[in-house]
Amino acid sequence: MTELSALLIFPGGLALLLTALLYEWFNRKLAARLQNRVGPRWYQPFADLVKLLAKEEIYPQGVSPTLFDLLPVVSLAAVTTAAVYVPLFGLTPAGSFSGDLIVAVYLLSVLSLCTSLAGLITDDHYALVGGLRVLTQLFSYEAPFLLALLLPALAAGSWQIGEIAAYASEHTWLLLTQPIGFVVAVIGLMGKLELPPFDAPEAHTEIVAGSLTEYSGRGLALFRLSRAVVLVVGLALIAALYLGGTANPLLFFAKTLLLLFAVTIAQTLFARLRIDQTIGLWWRYGVLLALGQWLITLLGKAPL
Repeated sequence: MTELSALLIFPGGLALLLTALLYEWFNRKLAARLQNRVGPRWYQPFADLVKLLAKEEIYPQGVSPTLFDLLPVVSLAAVTTAAVYVPLFGLTPAGSFSGDLIVAVYLLSVLSLCTSLAGLITDDHYALVGGLRVLTQLFSYEAPFLLALLLPALAAGSWQIGEIAAYASEHTWLLLTQPIGFVVAVIGLMGKLELPPFDAPEAHTEIVAGSLTEYSGRGLALFRLSRAVVLVVGLALIAALYLGGTANPLLFFAKTLLLLFAVTIAQTLFARLRIDQTIGLWWRYGVLLALGQWLITLLGKAPL
């Protein structure tokens, strides 16, 4: 019963979803204040979620209703499963095994795959363009993001998130010894979440809402909730690996909110990149930067 509560209520499940909505609010509020706007009240993400869940789901003509409903469910299920292997709220992960870092990273990528398919299964031109952009951007950011998160694994000599976090907490912050990897990881997370300036897949002035143009009601609510969960899990993963771990709840919230603060400032300062700029710049230089940090780390570990 205790294990079931840990998975469904705290530290997983319900607590994760509530935290995701609060972090979404913090992101929106801070971005608004930086742009000299008031921004939403603290309960706005909760109100948006309830409103969408209460709305009728409208199915576009020619779309399989089963697949249309299944994509947001699979997306949310995958990202919440990834949270099982990540140290949340300063606690040890609910599940852990050798190689869980790679599994967690790819479970977080399911959101992008489902979002892309959500646009590609419809006949809407905006959704099709958005779906193609999501898929293209996924290939551009996934490799650098994975390489950046594997750098701490290389330093710790383990592919298990719990062991890497323990190593990080006992040694100098890997942010100081692997700064390039840290920057690549943060930018990669922004690209996965399609945050500005990497929001070409959902550019409102160009393609309305991108691949989710045809979604309304429950499906849109679950996709938005999945993205909020990825934000929390991604920040927790970077904090655990690069910022000396999250040994207690205070450190967890302090480090993840500090990271979110930096991400929000970055997304406010820079204008949107075109999809060709996103791909050309990051696929070319992001991978090279990550590989360069790999080389530096390997040379540092090599015996003299």
